Amino acid sequence: MQQFRTLFLILLLTAVLLSCDNGHRNHEWRPLFNGEDLSGWIIPEGDGGHWKVLNGVIDYDARSKAPGDKDLWTKDEFEDFVLRIDWRIKETPFVNPNVPIILPDGTNKLDENGEVIRMSVPDSDSGIYLRGMPKAQVNIWTWPVGSGEVWGYRTDPNMPAEVVAAVTPRLHADNHIGEWNTFEITMVGDRLTVELNGHIVVEDAQLPGVNERGPIALQHHGHKVDGEWASSPSLVQFRNIYIREL
Repeated sequence: MQQFRTLFLILLLTAVLLSCDNGHRNHEWRPLFNGEDLSGWIIPEGDGGHWKVLNGVIDYDARSKAPGDKDLWTKDEFEDFVLRIDWRIKETPFVNPNVPIILPDGTNKLDENGEVIRMSVPDSDSGIYLRGMPKAQVNIWTWPVGSGEVWGYRTDPNMPAEVVAAVTPRLHADNHIGEWNTFEITMVGDRLTVELNGHIVVEDAQLPGVNERGPIALQHHGHKVDGEWASSPSLVQFRNIYIREL
């Protein structure tokens, strides 16, 4: 009888542990976008319907009418996490005439006169804001350096050279314009790693002064003058947005 009781307790304990484990796995990755509406997101006040869900993806046309912040923020805040998100640039109607050649150490390539070499590139520009900080932005764009750079830190003259180099993509891993890309963004403490389409483009980069906790945003960029784009617009879409808190 004692043997049956012991066996029963072992089986019961195993079932409980498996149930807990399955529950943990089922809730390990949490969706931030349900594919139907913008529940869980803060739509900019006065946006006018420019951030919207279209055919199961978050679609933006860079024309938000919000008088203030035009970015799309999560309602929830996060500390340490892994974020997975698919994104694609729909089109690049604006030609940016001031795109620099960015070297591996994060500095701009200069000509024989010490001037920054610039080129014209068909451009669209967006990004992912981390922990409530526009400065801590993982870039989405069409620059030759590739997406994944942290512009706010790379261009900060007060940042040490090692910080600037670390937030500069080690390779261009973007797919073609119009094709989907996948970010896996990991934030632990003040350290950032960005994987783009299966390639590590930023690894264990320090973001000095980054917030300990905050929401995530999808970035607005661009404006028109006399009906024409005067800066790179965020003509982007997002889908399959999941987060795993660490």
